[in-house]
Amino acid sequence: MTVNPPFRADIVGSFLRSPTLKDARARHESGTLSDAGLREVEDAEIVRVVARQADAGLQLATDGEFRRSWWHFDFFDGLEGVEIVELDHGIQFQGVQTRSRGVRVTGPIRFPADHPMIEHYRFLQSTTAVLPKMTIPAPTVLHFRLESGAVDPAAYDAAEDTFDDLARAYRDAIAAFYDAGCRYLQFDDTAWAYLCSDVEIAKAAERGIRTDGLAERYARLINASLAGKPDDMTVTTHVCRGNFRSTWISSGGYEPVAEQLLSVCNYDGYFLEYDSERAGTFAPLRHLPAGDKVVVLGLVTTKSGELEDRELLKRRIAEAATFVPLEQLALSPQCGFASTEDGNDLSEEQQWAKVREVVEVAADVWH
Repeated sequence: MTVNPPFRADIVGSFLRSPTLKDARARHESGTLSDAGLREVEDAEIVRVVARQADAGLQLATDGEFRRSWWHFDFFDGLEGVEIVELDHGIQFQGVQTRSRGVRVTGPIRFPADHPMIEHYRFLQSTTAVLPKMTIPAPTVLHFRLESGAVDPAAYDAAEDTFDDLARAYRDAIAAFYDAGCRYLQFDDTAWAYLCSDVEIAKAAERGIRTDGLAERYARLINASLAGKPDDMTVTTHVCRGNFRSTWISSGGYEPVAEQLLSVCNYDGYFLEYDSERAGTFAPLRHLPAGDKVVVLGLVTTKSGELEDRELLKRRIAEAATFVPLEQLALSPQCGFASTEDGNDLSEEQQWAKVREVVEVAADVWH
């Protein structure tokens, strides 16, 4: 097993919210529980989920994203110049639509020194003896999810004119997390997966996004965001095809973006979903350069509670290793278990059985 992240057995980040936490958030929204009361419940539930991760044998711990309603909007809402607004529609998944929220850029984008997730990280760090991992949305997500007219022309002439400030904000975020003690940070990203889907590319074009050459421009944005990252800090990305109440959005293998994502982007590791045929083959992994970069194979689905066949998992890892050296591979669930507070359709015990399966299969493969 490895000493540094990504670990041979790793996780994407989010966990199912407990009934206690869901009840507390409902009472807070109704005005019957104070901010302090909600934080007290969140603290206790985070301590509990960190302990469950240790019991499962993980070498890292997240806070389960227990202080968030969404995997991305909560972070964006803490940026200067960005607001989360009500829309007349949500994001359409297979057979279900999310709540009607969207991003609006109202002024110069900045990462404030008092962004709440810095304190969220500090609390996580105080609860665990293993490596704390923090997850935030990638800068590409903010751009890709912009609706037509979502950028105030007084701030920027066009959506891509935000890129320089976005990169600066993320460099400031990386520095702030590092100063708080963070050495394992993950950028969660749906944009790269959508660029593998003709359907989602067409939708983006309808929103006014210039899709030609977008993978190349996104790679430059990512690298500008990572510029100056400390050498002893690991920054990975998770590429997601949609994860809401056990449903999904996009289909398509990684080939259209693999060279830019795996070879050009300066990430240390890539959590790639490979839990269904919608992800295509392992062939695009050939673009991963030899060296220290790691691809974490998301072979264990979080969309159902049924456990995968362990021998099949091992065969699939061996298949991936025909394109990438085994020492540059790892294993994880395909996504988080609750990208929003709604959560996926499985039980907590099924969730933990999946995590234990990842740990035990990884131990067998990389012992």
